[in-house]
Amino acid sequence: MEAHQSRVFDCLLRDGTSVRIRPIGPDDRDALVALFGRLSAQSIYYRFFNVKRRLTDAELRDFIEVDGVSRAALVGTIRRDGGERIIGVARYVRTSQEPPRAEVAFTVDDAWQGKGLGTLLLEQLAVVARANGISEFEADVLGDNNRMLEVFAESGFRVERSLAGGVIHVRFPTAETEELRRAHVRRDRQAAAESVRAILAPRSVVLVGPSRLPGTIGAALAHNLLAAGFTGRLYFVHPSADSIEGMPVHRSISAIGEPIDLAVIAVPAAQVLDVAAECARAGVRALVVISAGFGEVSPKGLAMQRRLVDLARSAGMRLVGPNCLGVLNTDPSVRLNATFAPTWPPAGNVAMLSQSGALGLAILDRVRDLHIGISSFASVGNKADVSGNDLISYWATDPQTRVILLYLESFGNPRRFAHIAPQVAREKPIVAVKSGRSAAGTRAAQSHSASLATLDIAVDALFEQAGVIRTATLEDLFDVAVLLSTQPVPAGRRVGVVTNAGGPGILFADACEAAGLELPLLAPETTAALRSFLPPAASIGNPVDMIASATPEHYAQAIAAVGNDPNVDALVTLYVPPMVTDPEAVAQAIARGAGALPPDKPILTVFLSARGAPPVLGGGPRGALPSYDFPENAARALAAAARYGTWKARPPGEAITLDPFARDAIRAVVERTLADAGGPHWLAPSDVATVLRAAGIPHLETVTAAPEEALEAATRLGFPLVAKAASPGLIHKTEVGGVILDIETPEQLAAAVQRLRENLAAAERRLDGVLLQRHVPQGIEALVGLTTDPTFGPLLVCGLGGTLVELLRDVAHHLVPVTDRDAEEMLGRLRTSRLLDGYRGAPAGDRPALIDVICRVSALAEVVPEIVELDLNPVKVLEPGRGAIVVDARIRLG
Repeated sequence: MEAHQSRVFDCLLRDGTSVRIRPIGPDDRDALVALFGRLSAQSIYYRFFNVKRRLTDAELRDFIEVDGVSRAALVGTIRRDGGERIIGVARYVRTSQEPPRAEVAFTVDDAWQGKGLGTLLLEQLAVVARANGISEFEADVLGDNNRMLEVFAESGFRVERSLAGGVIHVRFPTAETEELRRAHVRRDRQAAAESVRAILAPRSVVLVGPSRLPGTIGAALAHNLLAAGFTGRLYFVHPSADSIEGMPVHRSISAIGEPIDLAVIAVPAAQVLDVAAECARAGVRALVVISAGFGEVSPKGLAMQRRLVDLARSAGMRLVGPNCLGVLNTDPSVRLNATFAPTWPPAGNVAMLSQSGALGLAILDRVRDLHIGISSFASVGNKADVSGNDLISYWATDPQTRVILLYLESFGNPRRFAHIAPQVAREKPIVAVKSGRSAAGTRAAQSHSASLATLDIAVDALFEQAGVIRTATLEDLFDVAVLLSTQPVPAGRRVGVVTNAGGPGILFADACEAAGLELPLLAPETTAALRSFLPPAASIGNPVDMIASATPEHYAQAIAAVGNDPNVDALVTLYVPPMVTDPEAVAQAIARGAGALPPDKPILTVFLSARGAPPVLGGGPRGALPSYDFPENAARALAAAARYGTWKARPPGEAITLDPFARDAIRAVVERTLADAGGPHWLAPSDVATVLRAAGIPHLETVTAAPEEALEAATRLGFPLVAKAASPGLIHKTEVGGVILDIETPEQLAAAVQRLRENLAAAERRLDGVLLQRHVPQGIEALVGLTTDPTFGPLLVCGLGGTLVELLRDVAHHLVPVTDRDAEEMLGRLRTSRLLDGYRGAPAGDRPALIDVICRVSALAEVVPEIVELDLNPVKVLEPGRGAIVVDARIRLG
């Protein structure tokens, strides 16, 4: 329980304010008295069911003197006036041992009610209760205490109510449920979005550290804030200057005397903490720290960065940076440029996060040439507080943003990303480039599952299941952005092509095939329409090659015909400028023809010209049309958009949840083993069997016997048998000759035991025992495994091939949880998946049974987060209808 009692949580309230939740302590007595003194008479009456003027000494002791097990209490705090203020308190007191039940109550400062603090306190108190075996909370609430009842109703807990004498008795289980998780993510997104609003859409900004010296960051920031025409109130703070850029200058933030949403700090690193402390005292809502010299340079800088984050969070402020380029918002109602970039980007509907300031400078300098308009931009630098998760939550609600771009170098909280990103991606596409593929690295691993997983594989798995479009390069990132910012998402992978040159059409067709796109046959009515106006030499297949003499009118008519073909989901038109046509006239015709397409079909253009596409290309009824310099770029962008469309259209699957009895049985094994082992530990075969049985994973019965007692054990199992060596630290038994198959008689068993003893002796190992199982000769061998990444959490792997799985490396990965649909798609990505359908006359495999095993391993990972590695290899997948059974299993706990 000590771990729970020492943990501190920084959470966001509904209005975006950061609040700290921590266990109550003996030093909180005076702060509790102060909280009570600020409560209204009504709040006191609702909490204590009577009106009172002060807390008695006994009541104060009752709050503060808790053991953290049968009695626990949490407080919500915020920094104000140089000290910590308690703005809410929640506690539980155990009232029953069987069932394990506790009474819960909480109080929130009047000024902070309605902001979600009560819900956060209740949520975290339930975590403490679960850890202490308390399965149910109960509370009595006065019938007219609507705000308290709303807290219970919006919490996500399954609340039961009963009314007696004007008092409502509520009761609910403390268990974490999917409904509770969804409610938490929903609140988290809303709070994060509101906290970022003070950064990207502030009503007032103060720049601390402006400068009159040309070429300095302070001068660039001052100039940009003024030149952009920020629509809110703007202030400069400098210790000695009277005016900068024609703006009056204040000596301190407190001298401003007005509420401030955002402080942009550009002073030497050594001064940042003092400035941040002044911001906290003045009630500033958010900080953008441009200054470098923190965690990116030295351990001393990292310690200073941690103090900065602690100061900001304890004061309820959000923090961008430090060591960042800044933020900007082109919305005409905001016009914020709090960066030192030399250019102001064109306004548009693309929001972007860059973890690199230098790259951010280059991007803002080039977006005009890339034909991309920016809605807002944030450089997060060291990402000490505000991260991509927070910005994505804001951009999901921003009406100016249609596409979200991310340049990432690292992940702060990928598990939170895994909850937030799928919800946002169903509303707006997220396109990301993650650097560090070559630095994914390898680590020593003892199981097949761990050796097949790398950091970059985890990133791929995270992005794929979250619906995030991952690109390999920045060029591809912007190619996809141009498409999705101007065109609808394609409904499928079928592409129609119109060109005036056969060579580029063939190149594009090849690129489509490589990217997973299809060029279908056109409908007869489409080919008939094309034949009616194109010259006889034209090819009316797909691609449609109108030949070099194609006129602008040919382009307009062909685009209309092919774009309306029922077999086509998207249209690409390619143009090579011959001597006989004017590129501008062709561009006008393409724009005109695009207006004849259904509104749900995207159109892309490729202008193979040194000058690129003429500006008039975007002047038609469809508005701006994406244009690419080469066919391959268009194919990759369209393929990425099509994959995203497929993900959006996919109905959600269902995950398996183990029942309470199974969970209790599994946890009993895990907790006993960890207590006995005192560290990372491979479970004994008998414990592995217990865990698999409780999880509902079919497995062969295994009997462990001393070598000299193997025959007696074999008599109980019956022949034919498999004999496996048991030896301390032996993981891959086949590599040392530790597995012998097809044992059909007692004599063969005796010989097998002797062979095992000799094989292990040759490998300088000792044969401690023999594992005996019934032999299963049939079935397709599969691997289902799990490895836990310290950053990303449990990563599930599946593949076919048994002992050859590491050689073939034909595996699929997915972060936990895994639904039945996820598992089906994982199998579909395997090159060897056709084995399950019966390859070349071989028996087919029971695919649903293997999917069930995968989903149950996922459920097991949710129950046992201590699993470091898990291997089920081989899993014998029997013929359809006969199931799948685990032959060999290993589980390592940490």
